[in-house]
Parts: sequence; structure tokens; C-alpha cells
Amino acid sequence: MEEGQALMELTRETTMRTRSRRNYRWDRYKYYYLLLLPAMVYFLVFQYAPMFGIVIAFKEYRIVDGIFGSPWAGLKWFERLFSAQDFWIALRNTLIISCYKLLFVFPVPIVLALFLNEIWNVRFKRWIQTIIYFPHFVSWVILAGILHALFSSSTGILSAIGISVSPMMQPEMFRGMLVATEIWKEAGWGTVIYLAAIAGINPELYEAAKIDGASRWQEMFRITLPSIGGTILILLILKMGHILNAGFDQIFVLYHALVYQVADILDTYVYRVGLSMGRFPLAAAAGLFKSAVSLVLILLTNTIVRRMGGSGLW
Repeated sequence: MEEGQALMELTRETTMRTRSRRNYRWDRYKYYYLLLLPAMVYFLVFQYAPMFGIVIAFKEYRIVDGIFGSPWAGLKWFERLFSAQDFWIALRNTLIISCYKLLFVFPVPIVLALFLNEIWNVRFKRWIQTIIYFPHFVSWVILAGILHALFSSSTGILSAIGISVSPMMQPEMFRGMLVATEIWKEAGWGTVIYLAAIAGINPELYEAAKIDGASRWQEMFRITLPSIGGTILILLILKMGHILNAGFDQIFVLYHALVYQVADILDTYVYRVGLSMGRFPLAAAAGLFKSAVSLVLILLTNTIVRRMGGSGLW
């Protein structure tokens, strides 16, 4: 009897302590929770609520019947998707373009951040940052107009040097144009995260390296780069999760019929099939396939990073 009362008393005390801790956390962080609320509402409304539309991929969807009123079709649309030649061409182009961007675009912000960190003149450093950040705020629509004007074989700079065929019209050069324009537009903005990580490095490490006689290059490769290695790995994991996002905005405003075979990606395929042709279930099936592959890739990359000794995302 006494043991039962002692156990009940202990449980009551534990409950009171838990409530007290919760009340303390709420009183201390309630304004932070309020600041977080708009972001949570945004994700619930625009990210999670639309997931109910995934069921379209498994139905004979008709607009008049609605999503839940349309009859089930099983895996019919996935069978049609995987048997369509255009889908496999779009998947191949997506992987090739994403791999190009991963190899050639991903390292550029790291290199830029390392060199910007070595600039001691603050005014000059800010001037350089402004120049390389600016293209990020130029929309792809405007940039496409500029590129078409510059590389026009009749009125652009190519006509002035005697080139009669624009590289934007040649399938073998179009992917290179995508990579080059992506670097020009986004590489500077990508340095923001790396510069923030560099700013958190302990200055005493550099002071100790100078005392030991280390050069600027040695400080860069022995201190700066290893210190931001965790940030690089996290961004690499996130990049792998978006490997099937080859850049819809960029490609949609730049590609045309002459380069469809090398530039049509999954996003443009979904847009063309879903919105232009009105085949919503097939487009939903393609989108679901893309999301499933992205999830597998991000889980796989995170596991590899963890086994290699990195921290990973979780």
C-alpha cells in the first residue's frame, strides 16, 4: 500500500515537473513560436495541402467529377508513363543537365567564397559582392531576352564577327549554354551561405597558423575549407535531393523545337502533358515519380555522408 502511494506521488511530481517545464518554455519562447507561425501556415497551405492531389495519378480524373468523385484507375497512368518514349528522353535530359550543373555549377560558389574571404579591402570586397549578387535578381525571362539579342546570328554580336549560326540553335551547344548562364546568374548568390560559414570560424586558428609560418594558400586549404566542410556536405545532400529539378524557369524560356531532344526535361514534360494537353493524371504520375526518386536520393546521400563521418541532415 505504501509502495503504491509512493509510486503515485512520484508520478504526480513527474507530471508537475513536465508541466512546469512546458510552461517555462512557452513563457520564454512564445514570441518565437508566433514568428514561426506564418512559415508553418505557408508550408501547411502550399506544401502539404496540395499533396491530396497526388491521388489524381491513380484515378480516371475528370474535372466535372472532381478529385474524389473520379473513378480509380490503379497503376494505369504509371504504365503509360513508363511506356512513353518522350518520358525517357525527358528523364535522360534531366539527369544529364543536373549532373552537368552538379559538376560545374556547385563548386563555383565555394571557390568564389574562398577568394572573397581573402580580400582585405572591405570597400572593394563589397563592390565585388554587389556585382556578382546582382544577376540573381534578374528574372530568367529578362535574361532570355538578353541572350537571344546577344547571340542572334542576324542582329547580335555574332553577326559582327561573321558567325551565321547561333549557339542557342545548336543542340550540341545548348546544354553548355545552360550551365554557363546558371553559373553567371546564381554562383554569386550561392556564396552567401559559405561566407556566413566562414565568418563563424575561430580567428585564433588563423593566428596560430600565421605564428607557425603558414601562407595564405595553406590557411585557405588547411583551415577555411575543412571548417566549412559540414556546410558543403549539407548543401550537397540538398542538391542531390533536387537532382531531378534541372531548372524549369531557365529551360522553359530558352529552349525551342530545335533543341527539344537535348533540353526537354521532366518539368517541361509535365507542363506540356499536364497543362497543354490536359492529361492531368499522367502529369501527376510523372510528378509523383520525380518526388519519390528525389526522396530516395536524399536519403541515400545522407546515409553515405553519415557513414563517411559527416553529420548529415539528421
